[in-house]
Amino acid sequence: MTISTAVDLPHGARLDRPTVAGIRAAIAPILDRLAATAGEREERRDYAFDEVRGLAAAGLGVVEVPSADGGAGGTVRDVVDIVVAVARADSSVAQALRPTFLTAHQIAENPAVPFRAENVERLCRGALFVGTGNERNGGASGSVSTTASRVDGGYLVNGRKFYSTGGLYADYFSSQAVTDDGTIIRFTIPVDRAGLDRIDDFDAVGQRLTQSGSTSLDGVRVHDHEVFVPTDERRDNPWTGSFAQLYLAAVQAGIAAAALDDAVGFVRDRARPIKHSSASRSVDDPYVRETVGEIAARAQAAAAVVGGAADAVHSVRGLTGAAARTAGAQAAVRVAGAAVIAIESALRAAELLFDVGGGSITDRGLGFDRHWRNARTAANHNPRQWKTAVAGAYHLTGEEPPTTGLF
Repeated sequence: MTISTAVDLPHGARLDRPTVAGIRAAIAPILDRLAATAGEREERRDYAFDEVRGLAAAGLGVVEVPSADGGAGGTVRDVVDIVVAVARADSSVAQALRPTFLTAHQIAENPAVPFRAENVERLCRGALFVGTGNERNGGASGSVSTTASRVDGGYLVNGRKFYSTGGLYADYFSSQAVTDDGTIIRFTIPVDRAGLDRIDDFDAVGQRLTQSGSTSLDGVRVHDHEVFVPTDERRDNPWTGSFAQLYLAAVQAGIAAAALDDAVGFVRDRARPIKHSSASRSVDDPYVRETVGEIAARAQAAAAVVGGAADAVHSVRGLTGAAARTAGAQAAVRVAGAAVIAIESALRAAELLFDVGGGSITDRGLGFDRHWRNARTAANHNPRQWKTAVAGAYHLTGEEPPTTGLF
């Protein structure tokens, strides 16, 4: 299956003075619909196009965009709280929206980020983004084989990208290519550009509806004004990937919360006590209560550490020099620790969900297995063993985290 037609945006329409509270209120009924249909949609591989466009129209992409630029001016914690809520409803939708939130975060963090004015305008019109540099070219991680051949007024780009998360929902595609002289260029173009084909071929055990498939670029015209050449600019805070990693942890926190929702719903509405239970109703069974209490504790722990890490990331904003570097390292370590707790909480909560019922809780029609599969797949983005080792080194010796973008 291939998709090559972008969703049309309202011409010239912009969000009118959005606020974080207003966005939360506007998306609440959409999240209710997503939660009610998540299991069934995953079974059918049915993407939530209408709901995602509704989220975008409600201003989800401008939560962190500064108020002066027409956004809601929210904090990193505001963003994380909303991401957890979206993931609680449907973690695949939350994952698919990650590139859009990353674009907004770059705008909030860096006044000089390339295409800032253009992307502010796009976000304020409800546009969604997909971006990937991933290739399966046999080279080292991060190597680029997609080519950009010089033509009058721009380039012709040829290649194939992988893990294009959110690609079928998106309006704009960002990636990179290598020119004839070996220069790496980065570009952002509309997804309906001739020769750009979004392919629905992602086939993992979990996150099946994240739209993390391939993007084929066959003679795609990229104009000069859509291109920039990245520089080796040294930033006071070199841990620019902390928010991206925090986002993944927030998705895990949402999965843990979703497992709690399903455990409570199943016990209240469907479960029966085991024959030798001391209770006549499952809600009164002491061991069911103990299990639900542990799931709740896991979900609470995940939300708490993610929220604290969000505050740490936000605290770096506006700092310069040595203060920015110190706070940036601390925030990166805080995010790493939060990710470990969130991942392990989600996996454990998703497993414990099956302990609140008998054989019927494993019915495929319920789709409860998706929570563990989604948590496990998301956890594989960046091994948590590295996160604990890096955090341990920092606490023991003061060794700074790697600046690879994964901390």
